[in-house]
Amino acid sequence: MQNLLLIGTLAAVAANVPFFSEKIFFFRAPQSGTKNFFWRLLEMMFLFVLVGGFARFLESRFSPVHEQNWQFYASALALFLVLAWPGFVWRFFWRKPGL
Repeated sequence: MQNLLLIGTLAAVAANVPFFSEKIFFFRAPQSGTKNFFWRLLEMMFLFVLVGGFARFLESRFSPVHEQNWQFYASALALFLVLAWPGFVWRFFWRKPGL
């Protein structure tokens, strides 16, 4: 139960991270000054794979890893995108341009 809570919290934080930083992968600022939506989407996909790898690692420590079909990954990606909704709303709907 604790692992499920840990993975859920980690996924919710990771899904929102790209919307709260103007640096690309927290290392370098874009040349244009603001990060466009493509970079945010790329960061989200990278973090999705990272959280999924961590979840697979935790599962392998306690039991044999269950192989999944594409339906599992499609629904996990959809859930990850839903978890990113607060950051998306904050970045594109609530903030004033230029902040």
